[in-house]
Amino acid sequence: MSEHNLSARPTHSRWNRSLPPRLIIEPGDTVHFECLDSSGAQVHPEMSLPEYLTIDRSLIHALTGPVFVSGAEPGDVLQIDVLDVAHKGWGWTSVVEGLGFLKNRFADPFFFLWELEREISRSLAPAIVPLRPFCGIMGVAPDADGEFRTRPPGTFGGNMDVRELCSGATLYLPVLNPGALFSVGDAHAAQGDGEVCINGIECPVDATLRFHLHKRRPLKGPIVESSPHVKQDLENAWIIIESGTDATVAAQVATSRMIDLLVERWGFRDVHAYLLCSVALHLKLSQVVNEPMFTVSASIPKSVLPGRSVF
Repeated sequence: MSEHNLSARPTHSRWNRSLPPRLIIEPGDTVHFECLDSSGAQVHPEMSLPEYLTIDRSLIHALTGPVFVSGAEPGDVLQIDVLDVAHKGWGWTSVVEGLGFLKNRFADPFFFLWELEREISRSLAPAIVPLRPFCGIMGVAPDADGEFRTRPPGTFGGNMDVRELCSGATLYLPVLNPGALFSVGDAHAAQGDGEVCINGIECPVDATLRFHLHKRRPLKGPIVESSPHVKQDLENAWIIIESGTDATVAAQVATSRMIDLLVERWGFRDVHAYLLCSVALHLKLSQVVNEPMFTVSASIPKSVLPGRSVF
């Protein structure tokens, strides 16, 4: 089991399974990723609104990768342990004309810079914002030829913006191509559920991830095992992630996938799993701004279930 360092540049802002891997690793290896902010380092801590309005939006997301995991094949599961995500002391949030959950109400562009302490930011007084850095995009290459914008999430993971993916969490993704071809970026020092104005606190980070491989374990979409160390408002939980153009349908699919997980791993009858979801499931919108895709998280606290590994 080796450790590797991967610099941010050259970044990529499209999913493309033909991209040559920047790093080849073995299952069990750890990678220290340098990640630029989502603008690809176009934004800086002294930037003004007029300057911000001139950035090249085709570079948005600026991912680090791809990483080729030796032995990974379609039908396997890639496990990503989030060992650490560390911000670098500053970040930004914006309002962009035509984007955001309330784009009709907030049509004028706006730009805001944050100073980040270790665990909080006092920049938006009188609020004290708790920081919990995570990478908004963690994904493998989709199973289709061509280039695809990174904004819509999917079965492959991608721009899920699930804030539970902070230090201590574990992400499980289906492998869709040989080597998986994993990339990461779009880090946020903090984000509310929904990411309603279009940004969290966008920031550069150093992310340390460890990779494992589970052979011949088909997976319909991302699963998150949240951190047992997180305080504040997040419970230690099993989380099903589902994205789609209809939030209601995505919520139904996420709930159905949770029922399948309870049946397969905990031995419930399907109707009993359905009842359990009705009394213990937390169903919420993780992001509502990556139009046309919405991302839904369906979680059950680990305190409800006997301890178990899902793979």
